[in-house]
Amino acid sequence: MYTETQVIKETKEGELVINMGPQHPATHGVLHLVITLDGETIKKIEPHLGYIHRSIEKMSESLNYRQFIYVTSRMDYLSAHINNLACAMNVEKAMQIEVPKRASVIRVLMSELTRIASHELWLGAMAMDLGAFTPFFYTFRERELITDIMEETCGARLTMNYIVPGGLMYDLHPDFQQKVKAFVKQFKQKVTEFEDLVTNNVIFQARTKGVGILSREDAISYGCSGPVARASGVSCDIRKIYPYEGYDTVEFDEVLDTAGDSFARYIIRVKEMNQSIRIIEQLIDNIPEGDTQAKMKAVIKPPKGEFYTRVETARGELGVYIVSEGGMTPYRVKYRSPGFSNLSALDHMARGSKIGDLMATMGTLDLVIPDIDR
Repeated sequence: MYTETQVIKETKEGELVINMGPQHPATHGVLHLVITLDGETIKKIEPHLGYIHRSIEKMSESLNYRQFIYVTSRMDYLSAHINNLACAMNVEKAMQIEVPKRASVIRVLMSELTRIASHELWLGAMAMDLGAFTPFFYTFRERELITDIMEETCGARLTMNYIVPGGLMYDLHPDFQQKVKAFVKQFKQKVTEFEDLVTNNVIFQARTKGVGILSREDAISYGCSGPVARASGVSCDIRKIYPYEGYDTVEFDEVLDTAGDSFARYIIRVKEMNQSIRIIEQLIDNIPEGDTQAKMKAVIKPPKGEFYTRVETARGELGVYIVSEGGMTPYRVKYRSPGFSNLSALDHMARGSKIGDLMATMGTLDLVIPDIDR
C-alpha cells in the first residue's frame, strides 16, 4: 500500500489526487480512499484502512472457547448471528459434538432472518447513496420486524449472544413462530414496492447498469465471494457447496447472474431475500421438539489440532481457523472475512470510470468496514 506522499509523487501532470473520507475516527464504517483523477475519470484508487482496527483476532486468543464467539459480532455486525454460528461450529467440530436437531433448525431460521435484515439495510442505504431517499424507509419497515423478533428471542437487535457451543443459550420465545409468519406475509405483500421504487426506476438503472463491471475471471482472481462473486457468474454459495446445519435438507436456489455490474449485484441480493423466505417457510412449521443444547462440560478444552469452518454470511464466505494446543484458550485464531477480498477488487472495477459512478460501484460491494479492519 502506498503512502499519500508516494501517490502524489507518482501523479502525472494534469492528474488530481483527492481524499474520499475518512469521517470521524470514532464512527463505525470509516473508509479512506485516496483517488487519482484525470478530469472526472478515475485512474487509481488506494484504500487506506485501520481507523477502527481492534485486533479482534488477538482478543479472541485471550478468551476461552465460550467467550471468543461473541467478539465476532463486532466484525460484520450485520451478520452477527452467522458469525457466531461459524465460531460455535468450529468448537463443535473440534470437540466432535452433535448439535440437537431443534437447535440446528433454529440456527438456520435465525441465520436467514439475519441475511434478510442485512440485505434490507443495504438496499435502503445504497439507494439513498444514489439519491433515492424513500426506499430507505420502506426497507427499514420490514427490517424492524426482524430486529423486534431478534430482541424478543435473544435480547439483542444487532450483536447477538444467542449461540453457544453445542446449541443455543435458551429456547425460542413462545411468540416466535407467529411473529415470523406475520413478517413473511408482510414481506411477500410489500416486495413489489421495491420493484416499483428501485428495480424498475429508469434513473436507478442508468446509474447501475454497465457500471463497476467485474468479470467472472477477475472475481475468482481477487477471491471475491457472496453476492459480489455470484453477480459475476461464480458459483460460491457455501450453503450449497459445503452444506452445514441442515441446509442440504431444504430447497432453495443459488442465485447467479453473469452481467457482473452494479445492477446485477443489486438483483442478486433482492432475489436472495426471496430464497431466504423460501427456507424460512419450509422450517417455521417444522421445528422439531427436544433440547436446544447438547451436554457440554463447563470448561471447554478442544484437543490439539487445527480446525476450520466456513459459513455464508450476507456478504460472502467467512472462514474461521483455530489452532488448539489443548488448553482453555485458542493458540491462534484467524478469520477469513469476505469484505477484505471484495474491497480488493474496487480499484480494478473503478479504473476508467467516472467519479460519479464510484458510489454505485462501491455501494454494491456492501462493505462493512470492521469486517475488513478486524
